[in-house]
Amino acid sequence: MANYDQKIGIKLWAEEDRPREKLLLNGRRFLTDAELIAILIGSGNKNETAVDLSKRILSYYENNLTKLGRASITDLSKFKGIGEAKAISIVAALELGLRRKENVEEELVQVTASTDVYKYLQHTFAHLNHEEFWILLLNSANKIMGKHLISKGGQAATVVDPKIIFKVAIENSAAYIILAHNHPSGNLKPSESDNKLTRNLIAAGNMLELKIVDHLIFTDREFFSYKDEGLM
Repeated sequence: MANYDQKIGIKLWAEEDRPREKLLLNGRRFLTDAELIAILIGSGNKNETAVDLSKRILSYYENNLTKLGRASITDLSKFKGIGEAKAISIVAALELGLRRKENVEEELVQVTASTDVYKYLQHTFAHLNHEEFWILLLNSANKIMGKHLISKGGQAATVVDPKIIFKVAIENSAAYIILAHNHPSGNLKPSESDNKLTRNLIAAGNMLELKIVDHLIFTDREFFSYKDEGLM
């Protein structure tokens, strides 16, 4: 039997990790579901931060936004720290998300070759003068469930945290991961750091049973595929 008041560990967040500041600093794609909900509710209760309260709500609904979207205002108000006004904010936001999805519903793109990935991400990397590192999450049928920005940096490099990659993949129930980043210089050749990162991520993915199926490097006109080149 689920417990509305079951507490998930209280954490002290540094200012740069707080949801509003994080969104302003890094953009909305860097926020977890719990952090986005925390922005909606604004504050937690005397024992929990807004993020911890949001995690508890998500946990009750099995970390499934569809199930959370079916919750009524009365259901949400049962959580300690969620009054009617906060419950209304959550319900309204999820309803907007549902309507947006209904308006732009598209068939999931299936990846059968590296060219499918190139076409899907081509506009994402177009005309950038800095490096960005993205991942595509695939389901068991090799269909793209979504894309996620992992990091962005300068003209020469961007720092990639493997923990973030696998955290995002696990939270979204991905079966496979495709890595992608760009070289603003126009040089398609992978650097030694690119190769090392790819090897490390493949090894970590194998341990977690989250297979890395390809890594693409983009320029404005071309792309390089580790899989096509027999490097993975």
